Amino acid sequence: MKFVFVSDIHGSLFYAKKGLEAFEREQGEQLILLGDEMYHGPRNPLPKEYNPAEVANYLNEYKEKIIAVRGNCDSEVDQMLLDFPILGDYAVLYTGTRRVFVTHGHIFNEDNLPPLSEGDVLIHGHTHIPVAKKQEDIFIVNPGSVSLPKEGHPNTYGVLEDDTFYIKTFDGKIYMEIQFS
Repeated sequence: MKFVFVSDIHGSLFYAKKGLEAFEREQGEQLILLGDEMYHGPRNPLPKEYNPAEVANYLNEYKEKIIAVRGNCDSEVDQMLLDFPILGDYAVLYTGTRRVFVTHGHIFNEDNLPPLSEGDVLIHGHTHIPVAKKQEDIFIVNPGSVSLPKEGHPNTYGVLEDDTFYIKTFDGKIYMEIQFS
């Protein structure tokens, strides 16, 4: 199965569309939203084409293909606009024999790991900084932010396919990758 990961849209219609265009181009089977879909948050600038209601409308067109988790900027009010659930703190996916723990990153992250086993994968957003590494026996991935990247990184999204996670720029170029074997 091919999963496409989009994190930290923060209400940007421009970057929500870019993320969904990437999902279509990648021919993903499931779109994983890593939180902070709608609100920009008080510490962030307004992102390009800030329009949370239209972001909701646009995402709702993909509701059957979306798995989403709650970010620190997501709330019950946001959920009222969406036709798919976003308020769970995490989701667990299985790819072959590998368990993938998906969360936003404000609760569980590399400094506060959820209960994982050797070879498991933690995928989170929140920091807006792309990461692809192995920490002890756990793989840790952050696809970065589609709308508000930090520390000079480009706008990025992620693709998980065949035990490899690719962090890509919107032109489809691989920015980082890690193999889970």
